Amino acid sequence: MKKLSLVLLAITLLAITSKGQMKNASANSKIHFGVKAGLNVSNVYDTEGEQFNADAKAGLAFGVFAKIPLASAIGIQPEILFSQKGFKATGRLLGSDYSFTRTTNYIDIPLLLAITLSKNLTLLAGPQYSYLIKQKDVSTNNGITITQQTEFNNDNIRKNTLCITGGVDIDFSPAVFSIRAGWDLKNNNGDGSSNTPRYKNAWYQLTAGFKF
Repeated sequence: MKKLSLVLLAITLLAITSKGQMKNASANSKIHFGVKAGLNVSNVYDTEGEQFNADAKAGLAFGVFAKIPLASAIGIQPEILFSQKGFKATGRLLGSDYSFTRTTNYIDIPLLLAITLSKNLTLLAGPQYSYLIKQKDVSTNNGITITQQTEFNNDNIRKNTLCITGGVDIDFSPAVFSIRAGWDLKNNNGDGSSNTPRYKNAWYQLTAGFKF
């Protein structure tokens, strides 16, 4: 009788464990969609090594994403984001202080490989395509401020940039917190000219979102 009770207990525990594993496997095999919003902290660096010092600036980042599983711990995560980048610079010109701020608005489309390290932590990395839609420059010198805003409608101007990005997602379903870093792989001076600075974007991104 005692042995029968132990066998029944073992079968019960096995059934409960199997049910839990099936439930987790089913949850992991679902495609999830989500929304996210946060900020970029971006800067630039000169690709020709010339003397150009810039300060970081903050900008908006928001959009949508999808989590698509390929295996139990591997998947892909495409995203479409509105992303503001740019830089700030200050100095002296002809004895006068000046300041310059550039804000660039992009549509970013990263395609990330997702590796699940634990229930709450996912490692992501992959290429990103960025499409420049608007640029705003604000310069101040001798108390005079000049603002120039450019809409990129000229098809002769290169508006696309290839980037690489990576980071982690911290998942407390349905909330997801993301930490990213990214770098341009192409110069982003638009028309391909050699005007200084020949720079590339580099940025950190922090967002919070919800998945469904």
